[in-house]
Amino acid sequence: MKPSEIREIETPTLLEQIESKREELFRLRLSWHANTLEDPNQMNIVRKDIARMLTILRERELAASYLQGES
Repeated sequence: MKPSEIREIETPTLLEQIESKREELFRLRLSWHANTLEDPNQMNIVRKDIARMLTILRERELAASYLQGES
């Protein structure tokens, strides 16, 4: 998922997607340990997606606090 796509998503929906990605990562880790994971790169992709989403959330938090400080 690209950062520009993530920025278009509203915050509550983004939080839900982060939670679902974390569950997906958990399932991938279980598959990895059971030696049934076909593509190990999937774990890296999901981890990076989570990191991008968390970064966008943090940007929004900082922007909101900056705007409150200006008022």
